Amino acid sequence: MKKIMRCTGCGKYTLNDCCAVVSAHPAKWSPEDRWAEWRRKAKEASWRAEGLL
Repeated sequence: MKKIMRCTGCGKYTLNDCCAVVSAHPAKWSPEDRWAEWRRKAKEASWRAEGLL
């Protein structure tokens, strides 16, 4: 007999050990991503500060 588990991240109940909603995978890429340019600029600035570029 299994116990009902509650996900601490989303609050959903499941019979599995891990919740399928909370995932380690990144979000799906979208061409309409409004913040992609800002993320790239921030990454480039941090890489330059660390001497990686």
